[in-house]
Amino acid sequence: MTDNAKQLASDAAAFLKDRFETDHIDIALVLGSGWSSGAEQLGEAIGEIELGAVPGFSRPVVSGHGGKLLLRRTTSGKVAAVLTGRTHYYEGRGVAPVVHGVRTAAAWGATTLVLTNGCGGLNPAWVPGTVVLLKDHINLTGDTPLVGATFVDLSQAYSRRLRDLAHTVDPELPEGVYVQFRGPQYETPAEVRMAGILGGDLVGMSTALETIAAREAGLEVLGLSLVTNAAAGMGDADLDHTEVLQTGRDAGPRLASLLAGIVGVL
Repeated sequence: MTDNAKQLASDAAAFLKDRFETDHIDIALVLGSGWSSGAEQLGEAIGEIELGAVPGFSRPVVSGHGGKLLLRRTTSGKVAAVLTGRTHYYEGRGVAPVVHGVRTAAAWGATTLVLTNGCGGLNPAWVPGTVVLLKDHINLTGDTPLVGATFVDLSQAYSRRLRDLAHTVDPELPEGVYVQFRGPQYETPAEVRMAGILGGDLVGMSTALETIAAREAGLEVLGLSLVTNAAAGMGDADLDHTEVLQTGRDAGPRLASLLAGIVGVL
């Protein structure tokens, strides 16, 4: 992490501490496509602010993402910061803005990070609406949030302990490997086949870079993907963002209940 990125995260955390009169948080969540409907069930509302008003953050530009940071007290008494949107790598702002929310959460005291996304599925058994726990990822962006000789161990990028806790809420949750592409174009059928050959089960345009930054900061990471569509070449339909949004709406009640249950045991 550069000194500038570290200072910006520190400034954002200081701003939020003052804004909410909360010295530290325990958990941070980033809600991707389809997941924002779950925010209201995560616990008692403490406060909220537009993301664009926080130092270093920009208002999310992708349809289907919210634009707020919500503070919630979970049923277990922990304080959770919920980001209802994210900056994507394909927006062209560089990798530092993509992971600024993660670094801000770490500077604010979080020890646990929950990353969610909507994605394409390679497994025909995972129909749209299926939630998959991430057990690993493949980063095909060609970039990293790390700077210099920063050797971060990613052998447990997605915490086994947190996945076990998630399985106490829903024992049937499958696990898979997420492949992050640069975007914003959807993957071609050949690229999807390549991802499968490499060991991928899911394809999307977020999450991996944030996970790397989180592990650098010492955060434990839980990843949750909502399969919004069959990946290119895996089905007959053309890919369309409206399909992603509709799947999220259809799955909204289950996602909200599942997310609340998982956060309650973290």
